[in-house]
Amino acid sequence: MTEANLSLLKSGKVQGVRFSTLEAICRELDCQPGDLLEYVPDSGNALRRTG
Repeated sequence: MTEANLSLLKSGKVQGVRFSTLEAICRELDCQPGDLLEYVPDSGNALRRTG
C-alpha cells in the first residue's frame, strides 16, 4: 500500500476499499474490519472511519 493511498484513507476521500486492501490493513494492525468501519444508515457514505 502506498503512502498516497494511506493518506486518502486517512482523509476520508476514498469511495471504496478492495477486500485485499482491507485484509492487509487488518493483518498489519491485528484487528477486524469492524474495528475500522462503521455502518451509518441514510447517509451519502454508508461506511465511515471510526478512528
